[in-house]
Parts: sequence; structure tokens; C-alpha cells
Amino acid sequence: MASQFTLFRSRRFTPMFFTQFLGAFNDNFFKQALLLLLTYSAAAKLGSSVSLLNNLAAMLFILPFFLFSALAGQLADKYEKSKLTVYIKVLEIVIMVLAAFGLIFEIYWLLFVALFLLGAQSTFFGPIKYAYLPQAMHKDELVGANALFQTGTSLSILLGMIVAGVFTQLDNHLYWVSAMALLIAGLGLLSSKFVPHTPAVEPDMKINWNIFSTSMDTIKYLYSLPLLFFIILGNSWFWFYGATFLTQTPEFSKVILNGNESVVIFLLTLFSVGVSAGSLICKTLTKNQVSFKLLPFGIAGLSIFAIDLYFSLSALNINSSALLGISELSQISGSWRVFADLFFLGFSGGLYIVPLYAAMQAYSPISHRARVIGANNIFNAIFMVTSAIFAIVILNLLKLSLPQLFLVTGVLNIVFGVFLYSKLKRYKDTMQIQQDALIM
Repeated sequence: MASQFTLFRSRRFTPMFFTQFLGAFNDNFFKQALLLLLTYSAAAKLGSSVSLLNNLAAMLFILPFFLFSALAGQLADKYEKSKLTVYIKVLEIVIMVLAAFGLIFEIYWLLFVALFLLGAQSTFFGPIKYAYLPQAMHKDELVGANALFQTGTSLSILLGMIVAGVFTQLDNHLYWVSAMALLIAGLGLLSSKFVPHTPAVEPDMKINWNIFSTSMDTIKYLYSLPLLFFIILGNSWFWFYGATFLTQTPEFSKVILNGNESVVIFLLTLFSVGVSAGSLICKTLTKNQVSFKLLPFGIAGLSIFAIDLYFSLSALNINSSALLGISELSQISGSWRVFADLFFLGFSGGLYIVPLYAAMQAYSPISHRARVIGANNIFNAIFMVTSAIFAIVILNLLKLSLPQLFLVTGVLNIVFGVFLYSKLKRYKDTMQIQQDALIM
């Protein structure tokens, strides 16, 4: 059986992979650089709280996914995807020029506008890249292609955050961040030029430019397809789950582990590498078949290692007046158990999400595939916002600790996972019976 890495030899895969990799890198590089700028200098200059500005930035980046995902799905179904990709990457360069101007002259409102536009650009690219895969890949390549895309996304997010941290420590850092953002946008445009022509699946469709009615129509259509509806609920739960853990990582690194900034990056790396490893092994374990058989293992792992993270953090006893680095922390009894929990949380997430993404693409009607992915993005955004509200309620209203938040989330995952798998199995069996009846 050929390795999924052989896909990099194909023009059908490689240009789109690097286009999306560079796009995700730039999104997270700019967003993280802005958050660091707000945290360490801009908040004091603006006379606002760090928390308010950071939450405003996060909201502005997510908001376009609520507003424009359904419209983005329509455009990706109506028009040829390689040209759309080029146009969107040109838009990214324009946005990065605005961002560079805002950074160099410290025009903060312009930086927030650029962040919103960057979120919008990502919103319009999302349905294109995921609807492109089932159109460009052979059936036995779909799981492997999704595994590589998920791996690339995880690593690009991590690298973007790490590089932003490095660049914001340099002299004249505003110029360095601006130059890097423009360079990556330019490389993304260059990569997009090599994406092969991909015919429009519904060129005669009339676009509904009303973003609110379009969103409702898309969600109603999705609800009429129960199997896809629950696949997308499962996808969105992954984003809820990941956001719940990753958002708290800086705080528990400092408060519980007494770690410095390098520990935060190390823990994020463990989780991201875990997701990548779990994603890459899916192709081998499923033998290239679109299947839900790995889902129970992913669900179980997400709960087991979340619950164990509660126990491993609760058992730690760190007494140090100074913040610890990775080497000092690794010498403390019980720390390796925490590291293992985070890695295997990510690994379980990879086993969980890749089969769901492959199934979403495989079972979406060809004429509506990009719109289904647009609906997926709407639900992802809703679940990510819900994750933030959930954490606020648990930590601030119920006054539970961070380890207890992880415990509650792990237990909820068992309940949701059993519900999800039962629904997917039921509607998958129903679809198979209907298909068999048509054949007969």
C-alpha cells in the first residue's frame, strides 16, 4: 500500500496543500503577533484591559465564519476553484499591506480591521480547500489527503504562533512582523498559481447575497441530511474540545506548572504533534476506506487522557519562586505524565477528526459539497464561542479549578461521544439500506 506522502508528487495535491499551509500559518502568525502586541504594549497605550482587547481580537477573527460561511460555500460550488483560490490569495496580500501599515504606524483600529478581513479571507477559502479534495483526489486517496491536510493545519498553527513569539522579541519587531506576513502571503499566492483547474460543480446556481437568509437556508438543508448533520456536529465538537484545552494552556503552564513561556510553546507542540501523529496513522488503520471504525478509539482517548490530566495535574507539587524552564520542569516527579496526557490527547484528536472530515466530503452531495463545508464552518465557530462561554462558567461562576475543567470536559465527551457514534451508526446503516434497495 503506497504511503500518503506519495501525494506530494502530484500537482493535484501539493499546490493546494502548501497554499492552505501558508494561509493557516499567516493567520496564526499575525493573530498571535497582534495578541502579544496588545498584551505587552498596546493595552497600556490604549488605556484598556488586556483581557478586553484579546477577547475583542478573538471575536473579530471568528465573526466572519458566522457571517460569510454560507455565502462562501455558494461561491465555491458555482465557480472554478483554482481561480477563486488565486483571487483569495491576492486579497490576503492586500490585507497584509493594510496590516503592515497599521503595525508600523501603530494604528490599532486598522489592525483590528485587518484581523476581521483576514478572518473573512479564511472563511471564503475554507469551503474551497475542503471541497477541492474529493474533487481532485481518487477515492482511495481521500483519507490520506485529509490526514496530511489536518497534519499541515496543526503544524502551521503551531509554527505561526512560535514564529510570532520569536519575531515580537526582535529589535524593530513591527517591521519584521510586517515583512514576514507579506512574504508568507506572497508565497501563498505563488503556490496558488499551480493549483490545477477544477470544474465548477453548479455553474448555473444563482447566488443569494443575503448572508442571513443564506446561512439559514444552508443550515436547513444540512438538517435535511441527518448523517451529514451529525458528522458536522462531531467535527464542531472537536473544535470545542481543542479550544477548551488550548485556550487554558498558558494559564495552567504558569499557575500549576510554574513554567515560563518556553513551557507554553512546548505543551502546545506536544498537543499539535500528537494531532499530526494521530492524523497520519488514520490512513494505515482504515486501509484508505472512509469509515467510522476509528471514532470510538478517538472518543475514548479524548476522555481517558483528559480525565488523567486532571489526576496528573492534581498530584503535582511544585515549590519554586522562579518560573521553570522545560528542563527544570521535566525533572519534577509527575511532569512526564502531564506531557504524555497532552500528547495522547492530541493523538486521540487526530484519530477522531480525520475520519469525520473524510466522511463529510465523501457523503456530501457533489452539487452542494462546498455549501455543506460552509455550514460546517458556521457550526465550528458556534462551538468555539460556546467553548469560551463554557470555560468562563466553569472557572468564574462555578469557581472550579483548571484541572476540574478538564475533568468535566472529559466526562462530557463520553456522553457526547456515545450519542454521536450511535447517531452516525444509525444513519449510516439507514443510508446503506437505501442504497442497497436502489441497486436491487
